[in-house]
Amino acid sequence: MPQLEHLTAPVDAVVARMRALDAALPARDGVAVFNRVYLAVTEEIDRRLDAGEFPDPRAAVALDVRFAERYLTAVDAAAADRRPPACWRPLFQLRRHPGVRPLQFALAGINAHIGHDLALAVVDACRTLGCAPADLEDEFDRVGDLLVALEERIREDLMPGPDLLQIADPLTHLLGSWSLERAREATWAAARALWALRHCADVAEEFTGRLDAAVGFAGRMLLTPLAD
Repeated sequence: MPQLEHLTAPVDAVVARMRALDAALPARDGVAVFNRVYLAVTEEIDRRLDAGEFPDPRAAVALDVRFAERYLTAVDAAAADRRPPACWRPLFQLRRHPGVRPLQFALAGINAHIGHDLALAVVDACRTLGCAPADLEDEFDRVGDLLVALEERIREDLMPGPDLLQIADPLTHLLGSWSLERAREATWAAARALWALRHCADVAEEFTGRLDAAVGFAGRMLLTPLAD
């Protein structure tokens, strides 16, 4: 058990950081809404690691921590008045807009984190572990399955009730245009492409920039204000 505790210590540190953000941010803040979602995911991964449910816990920890670090780096950049990656900018810019619903904030954060950060985190973890993306596919799939299950719960919990029917139809239409499953498939393809391009720095940088911009554009659409 001490060896497992040593292995999961970085995950515990990430969880502690997200809990601190949860305590510090106003509940209605858009970043706070996403942070609560992501905290739940990370706590569940931590629980499953402790229970020995990952066949390769070292790989799972590397992927989970590299993944979380990209979100936390974006939070730090915004707090220091630096520009976060393009994929995160819509959420930070619109985090207090009264016409954006909590479900939109949650899914825009998931879009940024899955669509951009996860692909780069796979490459980061491969470099840390000295392996190829194919060696992390099981861990990638397990994290993805957990996110899909959580997304379903998020939509149920945060979808407006009967008293907000005036926005329910446009909200349903807007969010129905985005799919976590499709985003996850695109991310795996992007991670493999970035790994193949790892020795072509200029091309990899251009690919990453275009991915960042495209995910940011989708995020801005997800955050379309629906009411004042």
